[in-house]
Amino acid sequence: MSDILKSSISELKEKLDSKQVKPSELAEAYLGQINKLNSDINAYISVNESLMDEAKALDSKQEKGELSGKLAGIPLGIKDLLCVKGQRNTAGSKILENFVAPYTSTVSQKLLDEGALVLGKCNLDEFAMGSSNETSYYGKVKNPWNYEYVPGGSSGGSAAAVAAGMAAATIGTDTGGSVRQPASFCGIVGVKPTYGRVSRYGIVAFASSLDQAGPMTRTVKDAALMSEVISGHDPYDQTTAQEAVPEWSKSLKQDLKGLKIGLPKEYFTDAITEDTKKVVDNAIEIVKKRGAEVIEVSLPLVKHAVPVYYLVATSEASSNLSRYDGVRYGYRSDFSKKPAESLEEFYSRTRGEGFGSEVKRRIILGTYCLSSGYYDAYYKKACQVRRLIRDEFMQAFNSCDVMLSPVTTSPAFKAGERINDPVQMYSNDIFTTSTNLAGLPGMSVPGGFSQEGLPIGIQLTAAHFQEQKMFDVAYSIEQELQLKEVPNVL
Repeated sequence: MSDILKSSISELKEKLDSKQVKPSELAEAYLGQINKLNSDINAYISVNESLMDEAKALDSKQEKGELSGKLAGIPLGIKDLLCVKGQRNTAGSKILENFVAPYTSTVSQKLLDEGALVLGKCNLDEFAMGSSNETSYYGKVKNPWNYEYVPGGSSGGSAAAVAAGMAAATIGTDTGGSVRQPASFCGIVGVKPTYGRVSRYGIVAFASSLDQAGPMTRTVKDAALMSEVISGHDPYDQTTAQEAVPEWSKSLKQDLKGLKIGLPKEYFTDAITEDTKKVVDNAIEIVKKRGAEVIEVSLPLVKHAVPVYYLVATSEASSNLSRYDGVRYGYRSDFSKKPAESLEEFYSRTRGEGFGSEVKRRIILGTYCLSSGYYDAYYKKACQVRRLIRDEFMQAFNSCDVMLSPVTTSPAFKAGERINDPVQMYSNDIFTTSTNLAGLPGMSVPGGFSQEGLPIGIQLTAAHFQEQKMFDVAYSIEQELQLKEVPNVL
């Protein structure tokens, strides 16, 4: 079964189509790996109790030759931020500990419509607020490559599940790098689509103008395939674009002749570790070898991306999280012994007990930024600079097709190393947040390893709705490197 757990979606589909394996056998294999490792890695908050019944129903379709769908029979994990009707949806928080989704998110429904099996809901930083997956109410997630290190965040559970063979692929969300950074730390492929490519309907909101769901997979082809499945206009989300969804997975090419790859000089600083620099330099040589022209581009304003991101993101979080008041749904403080003397006390006790420290920190910061007398100085100014950052990217894309850079300054860091230093933790997003601010598509593709054996990813960024060019560059790097290393747990 270890071969199955290392397999890509494409390889599993071949086995299913030729009836070498049944959907129920795949489900059993991944469920067995979850049962074996989840107590250590903590990648899942909950497991789908009806999984095997759903898998056996697909067995019957397979026997009749009716197993159809791009993901038919493929067991996937879903970040516990996306609703699946009848399953818990906690957002990694105590305040939603017992919330059972009454409907299914558009992304989840698209996966189900293509025949995917939902293994369970993956762990995350509480309300997707974090860069290390250490803020979850349900415990921190460990990196499958080395349990002493973080898997990245906030989609750390989704990344760890794929790396450890606990899912064939997963869905994460990316608000400021939360798919790309954990993908880099765990040695897998992670994609953040163009803002508006993928519906946000049914996804617990953190920062609405930044959030995007994206796939986390073993291969670029799998990522392209899953991106096809989840993308498209949704009448339930008016921010989704009317753009047609190409079949990216069928159009992948390794020849990069005619493409111009931009290297943002502001991303190549002394802050990058030597191991990261070597991996990125090697990727640059690969794209040159494959025919691309490499040029330097400049994005002077990205130095402001982290503060602008945290002003915008926390302001939107302050607004979005105001709905968790203990009145309509979610956690409510126990007032049986000491009744609340005012509505303010009712709210404050519930929210004080229900939210973790990082979430409360960001709510306070965001509320301050939006308050009378400070709105113009902070939130409005951040939005103005955000637009300038976007314009700067658009100007740069007039001279290049795809940008190549590090995902982070270093490989994964040790658990506990930065959790008590918010400024240092926030600085971890220095190369990823600008992509979200500009609404651009971005991804991380495995590029190599550090001397300690920890994965290091390559970040690729394209212009709006130009995912194919980004996938092509990623595919070219992947095919050249042919990285076969997997964590010892596999």
